[in-house]
This record gives sequence, structure tokens and C-alpha cells, in this order.
Amino acid sequence: MRKVAIITGGSSGIGRASAFAFAEAGYAVGVLDRIESAGRQVEAELAARGTQCLFATADVVDDEAVRAAVDAVVARFGRLDAAFNAAGIDGEAGQRVGECTPENWGRVIGIDLTGVWHCMRHQLRHMLANGAGAIVNCSSAAGLTGAPTYGAYSAAKHGVIGLSKSAALEYARDNIRVNAVCPGMIDTPMTREGDKEALFDDLVARSPMGRRGTPEEIAAAALWLCSEQAGFVTGLAMSVDGGHTAS
Repeated sequence: MRKVAIITGGSSGIGRASAFAFAEAGYAVGVLDRIESAGRQVEAELAARGTQCLFATADVVDDEAVRAAVDAVVARFGRLDAAFNAAGIDGEAGQRVGECTPENWGRVIGIDLTGVWHCMRHQLRHMLANGAGAIVNCSSAAGLTGAPTYGAYSAAKHGVIGLSKSAALEYARDNIRVNAVCPGMIDTPMTREGDKEALFDDLVARSPMGRRGTPEEIAAAALWLCSEQAGFVTGLAMSVDGGHTAS
């Protein structure tokens, strides 16, 4: 029976690359995103390649919308084997912790941390019914270190790692593995927005490899963590950052 994966944030960047990577590996793919037009485009491209694919509109801050979207994927394909929760934002740049607005804090935490929890709780329900599953949550190199002027983002991504490790311990005997992937500076539309590009270029110039990573490199890590080859791996926060957090 064909395995089924859900990818959140699947219309762009890391999420889009992951939808194609899981499809290439033979999964039926449920693509969840709040931007319907872009999500429908991914669905059409995957269908043109012969992939079984379903797009479902869902903003991860809306628990009921996430529930409906996850249930729709399972209703279509009959099961859920893997999930990569890649939806996220980095928030407003240039705010020290004491200057971070409540609006920025609430939005970043709501999407990057609470949104991951919304996704996990509905994905876990179906994986428990299957008797197995693998979840990968997208943290960040900023979830392993501090990130000056991005305190809300760093706090959320640290939280994703703690949430992932806790779930890994809770569900290990249920044959459900939970891991996190921690990207460094990745070449995505989000990191090319406005004045953020100059900031990221400076970080890249000072990084060990001296280049940006690609969305496909993060997708490959998530795919491996969901594969049988990673069957004894759970509770891991995997850095895919060109050595950024090695020093």
C-alpha cells in the first residue's frame, strides 16, 4: 500500500521542495497551506507527474482548520504515515527583545510553535490508529542558538525542539517517531524579502561553507527522518546548516 505524507507550508520554499521530494519517493502527498492559489499550483504540478496529491487550505494557527485538512487527507488516501510540519515565518526584523511588539511575538509564536502543536495533535491521532508513523517538525539553527533581533523566532524554534523531544518520548512505544530538522540559511522566498536578504547574505559570508543551503537539502533530511533507514532515530534535532552551529 502506498504511504501517505502531509506537508504543511507546502506551497513555497522548504515545504514545496518537500512535497516534491516525498512524491518522488513514492508517497501520496497532502499539501497544506493557507495560500490556496499557490497550493493548487503545487497540487496540479504533482498530479501532472502522476502523484496522488490533495491540497487542503489551512492556516496552522486555526486548530479546527488544521483538523479538517488532516482529516480530509486521511479520508482521501486512507491513512497517514509521515508528516513534515514546515509552515513558519521569521517575523519582523530588527527588534531586540525589549522592543519586540506583542503583535510580532504573538504572530510568530502562534504560527511557528502553537501551529506545530495544532498539526501534531491531529496527525498523531491518525498515526495511533495506524499503529505507526513519523513526524518531522521544522525548527531552525536559531532553535539551537540565540538569534539577535529575532527573539520571538528563536524562542518559538527552541520550543519546537522541546515539543518534538517530549512527543518522541511519549510516543516511542507506539511506534511513532518524532524528530526536528534545524535549517540554517536557506535560499527561500522568505529569506529574500526586503532588507532581510542583506542580513542573510552577511551571515552566509561568515558561515563555514560560505553558501546558502537549498530547500531540497532540507527536504532530503526530512524525507530520510521519515524513512525506514531512520527507524531507530527519534527525539533528534538535526542541524542542516552548513556548519553554522558547529562552532
